[in-house]
Amino acid sequence: MMEIVFLWPGKTKNPHYKALQADYLEKIERLVRARIIETSETRGLEEKWAEKILEKEARGLEKHLKDGYIICLSDKGEQMNSKELAKLIEDKALKSGKKLVFLVGGFLGLAPRIAACADFCLSLSAMTFSHELARIMVLEQVYRSLCIIKGHSYPK
Repeated sequence: MMEIVFLWPGKTKNPHYKALQADYLEKIERLVRARIIETSETRGLEEKWAEKILEKEARGLEKHLKDGYIICLSDKGEQMNSKELAKLIEDKALKSGKKLVFLVGGFLGLAPRIAACADFCLSLSAMTFSHELARIMVLEQVYRSLCIIKGHSYPK
């Protein structure tokens, strides 16, 4: 059975985003095994200490990067439409048998060494979004992709 893991540093703080996150995860769980892993985020450091922040967050993330096909969200990644993402998910999860790990960075992104672990880099858009909104967007697109794979209609 397909397993999908959504991995990111820190908890979603915006209550509206948190509710959407829970809603999409519930929908995804009806179709495949799925879970969200929220690792610790760095607190108490100013943004000028970006390298230290990214490194500390990287240590929490790397524990969860074994035995999976890692899809990293990145502004430098490949943009795809929903059908192309569905094909990627189907090819990498269903045919390979590996769990899929969607990796979303924190407010500063990801440490370069964590991004380098990715099997594939995905860009949601050429525009920049907050890390919390990117979480919702990837959940929605994975749900849409699973509906495409399973032949279910998706409300538009």
